[in-house]
Amino acid sequence: MEQNKLNRGLSSRHISMIAIGGAIGTGLFVATGSVVSQAGPGGAIAAYLIIGIMLYFLMSSVGELATFYPVSGSFSSYATRFVDSSLGFTMGWLYWVIWTLVASVDIIIAASVLSYWDVFHFFSTVTWSMIFLVILFLLNIFSVKAFGEAEFWLSLIKVVTILIFIVIGVLMIVGILGGKTYGITNYSIGEAPFVGGLSGFLGVLLIAGFSVGGTEVVAVTAGESDNPHRSMPKAIKQVFWRILLFYVLSIAVIAAIIPYTDPLLLNESESVSQSPFTIVFDRVGIAFAASVINAVILTSLLSAANSGLYTSSRMLFSMGHDKLAPKFLARLNKGTKLPIAAILTTFIVVLAVIVLAQFQSNIVFTLLNIIGSLVIIVWGSSILAQIRLRMAIKKQNKDAQQVLPYKAPFYPFGPIVVIIALLFLFVGNSVGTIIAGDIAGLLRNIVPLFILLIIYLTHKFMFQTKVIKLEDINLDNKYE
Repeated sequence: MEQNKLNRGLSSRHISMIAIGGAIGTGLFVATGSVVSQAGPGGAIAAYLIIGIMLYFLMSSVGELATFYPVSGSFSSYATRFVDSSLGFTMGWLYWVIWTLVASVDIIIAASVLSYWDVFHFFSTVTWSMIFLVILFLLNIFSVKAFGEAEFWLSLIKVVTILIFIVIGVLMIVGILGGKTYGITNYSIGEAPFVGGLSGFLGVLLIAGFSVGGTEVVAVTAGESDNPHRSMPKAIKQVFWRILLFYVLSIAVIAAIIPYTDPLLLNESESVSQSPFTIVFDRVGIAFAASVINAVILTSLLSAANSGLYTSSRMLFSMGHDKLAPKFLARLNKGTKLPIAAILTTFIVVLAVIVLAQFQSNIVFTLLNIIGSLVIIVWGSSILAQIRLRMAIKKQNKDAQQVLPYKAPFYPFGPIVVIIALLFLFVGNSVGTIIAGDIAGLLRNIVPLFILLIIYLTHKFMFQTKVIKLEDINLDNKYE
């Protein structure tokens, strides 16, 4: 089976760091200040704690599927195997489009971030975009280990920066650095710790929910993990603690040092110089603080683009294997055991998007805004696949303990929590646009759902697919 002839060159070290990198986006460095400003210290911390719990249960469910069926198609393959091939077709192409656009946009933004330094102005932004794309392409075509190593070091830069920030922040709070003792008085000024009432908190909860998109990418690496039964559960168990450490502690430090009333926290221009990380580093006297954070943001963008190229190409490869995409996409290079055809196809599409963005940048960013939030639909399909897997085990009178290499804890409580959270994220996002009178925003949320439904029904009608009966779901061979 071609799916399992992939080079399993990703070690546990790579998998863990890819999962960490997926949880840390550029929003942490730029947008966390506005989160504190909108909901106050208490509201911001509570929102990320709640989303951290949801994410733990979501990743536990995904981990159960990834260890039972460790293939690169992940979300498409789960839906195809445990629910319906039409759902697999729809989720696979949706996820591919999302990550192709994410990779394109991140490369474009990375090129614009590079222009922050005058020394790099000898090339245009579009030239730098193409240079970045070629570098990432080369990392992906030589060996999966090269991709894993790149992700490891790019993610490590983010992790080290955040840890240094937290340590420096704590030292400032207790008065060892910065020339004064900040303490926690900012937690009780004005309306703090909870600001903006319920609407402020719910708004931040939405931001927190969408900001962790990308963490699920670790499931795609299962097909090339050297030991998915060990590395997947290990990475997933760390999710909650990563959110607690990176987001919650960072926000706690920011809120203690910078009062929520400070207009700099809003950072409406999304300027690096007004990033809460830059402000804190500035106050402790670190030279070139803005340049340091800008460099970290650059690595974050390139890391996300690298993951995007990897994820979208593996999704194409898997769909080609499952006959949900052209067959040539399922070919593996004999030497490297990499899906070169799928990687090259994704590279060409990303290149086309980058070129298009030079003429119609609004189209690319608008498309990403329209479909970016639909990752919650992909999450929902994976929860459905897990529920169907468990139902099949029960229907076929088998023992889940023996069938599953890793069992998601607190089942079925976990999936119920995730479903409620996903419904809130979708409905809350739509209600927010209605309250704001943003009809265009409401259409952006609803129209893609109808398009997905049309794609699903069209595929079902053309290929006469049916939902797989529980008794027919194969629980014996994990790879067929």
